[in-house]
Amino acid sequence: MKKKVLIGVILFLIAFVAVDKFMLPFYTSSGREATVPNVKNMPYDEAEQMLRKYNLKAIKSYNVRYLPEVPPDMVIDQVPAASSTVKPGRNVYLVLNRKDKPSYIIPDLTGRSETEARQLLAKLGMTVSGVQIRAVSNQEEDGRVLSQSVPPNVTLITGSSIDLIIGKIEQEPSGFKRVVVPDLLGMSLEQARSIIIQNGLVVGKITYERSALLVPNTVISQKPSVNSFAQAGQTVDITVATNE
Repeated sequence: MKKKVLIGVILFLIAFVAVDKFMLPFYTSSGREATVPNVKNMPYDEAEQMLRKYNLKAIKSYNVRYLPEVPPDMVIDQVPAASSTVKPGRNVYLVLNRKDKPSYIIPDLTGRSETEARQLLAKLGMTVSGVQIRAVSNQEEDGRVLSQSVPPNVTLITGSSIDLIIGKIEQEPSGFKRVVVPDLLGMSLEQARSIIIQNGLVVGKITYERSALLVPNTVISQKPSVNSFAQAGQTVDITVATNE
């Protein structure tokens, strides 16, 4: 009889402990609620600490698209949203910037306006780091991209920058006839003389520079430079190679 009483007491104690440890906390917590705080635009570590204070658990997730202007540890979004009412211990998913920078093929920007080129690069997460203006005589090239520092079809990671050369036609003063200086580099001296005259310019000073690699009488430099503007009748100085 005593043995049965003892077993009964032991079973009662076990049941009491089970209710105290497992059942009561469940029913107690089932009535509690937590309000999700706003942790957007916070560094992840700070957001995690704040959620912990609210008895919530932070879970990392990543944005589908890489955002070049967003730091890698900043919370972009959260789920559930701020002010949502949830059960204590609930997971709150914090969206961070994508880890890896995507790569894109650089398009051909030649012939596009500067604004259009900038917009196209911006869609790829890239920027224009510098713009150089080059004189042009063709009206269709005015304000258009003449060349780019990174050739088309080259793959770059987002965040890269590119330099552009833009054409520009300047208004000529009254009575001033402007011509574009031709490219004489690599021509023979006689060819260069002919081209200079054909373009309404005058052959200026000819300087000889010794070179063991170039064919004698090959033009190796000129002044004014290629594609710059000059007044009709202006002299063009050239330097040619010689083996003497």
